[in-house]
Parts: sequence; C-alpha cells; structure tokens
Amino acid sequence: MTTSTPLDVPDTFAAAHGGTAAGRAWIAALPTLAADVMDRWSLRPDGPVAHGMAAVVLPVTRADGTPAVLRLQQVAEDNAGVVPGLRAWRGEGIVRLLDHDPDTDAQLLERLDATRTLAALPDDAVAMQILAELMARLVAVPAPPGMRRLADIAAAMLDETPRAVAALADPAERRLVRTCASAVAELVDEPGDRLLHWDLHYDNVLAGEREPWLAIDPEPLAGDPGFDLWPALDSRRSEAPATGDEARAVYRRFDRLTEVVGLDRQRAVGWTLGRILQNALWDVEDGNTTLDPAQVALAETLLRR
Repeated sequence: MTTSTPLDVPDTFAAAHGGTAAGRAWIAALPTLAADVMDRWSLRPDGPVAHGMAAVVLPVTRADGTPAVLRLQQVAEDNAGVVPGLRAWRGEGIVRLLDHDPDTDAQLLERLDATRTLAALPDDAVAMQILAELMARLVAVPAPPGMRRLADIAAAMLDETPRAVAALADPAERRLVRTCASAVAELVDEPGDRLLHWDLHYDNVLAGEREPWLAIDPEPLAGDPGFDLWPALDSRRSEAPATGDEARAVYRRFDRLTEVVGLDRQRAVGWTLGRILQNALWDVEDGNTTLDPAQVALAETLLRR
C-alpha cells in the first residue's frame, strides 16, 4: 500500500540547485525519490516541507507512530561524511540518525523542534554556554576512518593563498590574508583528529525532547577543535555592536568556548584565523576583490588579544 504523497519541491530550493545539469536532474527526480523512500520505510507525511541551503526536510511519522524527519540532500564533498559522523556521535549532543538509504543517501532523523533554535534565547551568555557544552561533547569523539581531513584542507588553503592575495584590491586586506595563512602554516603539521561539526552555530541547534538542545546539520571532518570556533563566534554578531563594545563580546565568547571545550588559546586563535582564511578564499573564488568587513573585524579583534 502506498503511504506517501507527491513531494512539492519548493521553488526557492529548486532555483538554488538549478545552476548545473546534475542539480536540475536531481531536483526533477526528487519527488519520485521521496515517494520511493517513504513507501519503503512506511512513512506518512506529517507536516509541510521545509528546506535550507542544501537539503529538503519533510516531517513524517513511522509505522509505529514515532515522529521523524526525512532529509534529502544531493551528495557532495561537504556532506559525504554526514552519515559516518552521525553514527560515530550516536546521538550524543546531536540529532540521532534513525535510518539511512546508501543508494540515495536519504536520511531518517529524530524529529526536533524546528521552530525553536538557540538563536531565540535572549541571553547570549546562556546560549553560548549551551553551544560550548555541545561542542565539547562533539569534539570528544575521535573522527572515524575515511573522514575528510583538516590536514588536506589546510594544505590546499595555503596553496591557494598567493592567487587570492593577488586578487584583493586593498593592501591591508592582502596583509591580513597573509597573516591568516602564516597562522595556518604554523599549525598545519598538527591538524588534530577529533570529529568536528564544522558549522555549529545558534541556528544549527534545535530544541528537543530527548535533550533540551541538540545540534543538527553537521559537515563533519577530522581535525583540531579550534577550527570549529568561528561559526559560534559569528552567531548573531549583528547584535554585538548594540552592546557598545564588539571586541569585548568577541573575547567573552572566545574565552567561554576555549574554556569549556578545553582548548589551547593560541592554537584556537590560529585555527580561527584559518577559518577566516577559508572564507576569504571562497569570496575570491566567487569573484570578489574585497573581504567581508565582519570577517576582517573578527580577525583584527583576535589578533589584538
């Protein structure tokens, strides 16, 4: 008996993935893929389709009445380690993987409250403490074999830096990128082996029933936990100037993260500069000749400490 109904792919999601032939083909096949997986796993739709940048998420109910979500995402390098990562974490501080289809990479996940993210907490100190405690739990797990490695990512960034520097118009920004690259060069021989979330910020932490807060949407890699700090530091940063002292807000967050996760501060600064370098390289790859002012401000703040 068919338990599924046709999936209506949101127009904005389809447009975001329509830039390549492979993306358009995947979008066209998505309704059939969803119906096939739902029939095979005996799932019933249980709410409207949602989506982010990379995935479509459909609330469903399993045959035994358990609420869950079906996550469908086009396979890419950034998400190839998601399933091994979720299995290694075993739901400790992060959403639990209930089932996986290796042929389509469809994932059945524990259902959390998508309407309540950590960004909704009014007290930033409380929110950052929760995020730091989740991060500490996640990076306590060693990366499983075959995971993307920070060692490779860092080496590639250093190779790409001279070309990016040449593309930047502002001499001060060129110097900043070189400084970030120098920090990475000092650390590249000790890249770490922890299982990193890579994108742990307030909007990627949802309220749950099994635990009050759980992380979602990892893009796992093996590396030093210091490389995981930037998304947390960047969370809700638009509110920081309202405090009258943006630098103090950055230092407070950085101190809380490094203390709770148990990181060497100097190494953590270096790997955070590595994330800023990575963002700069992506900006240049997209055709920009200037850096994001917020990225520049964060780097300069850390370098002044």
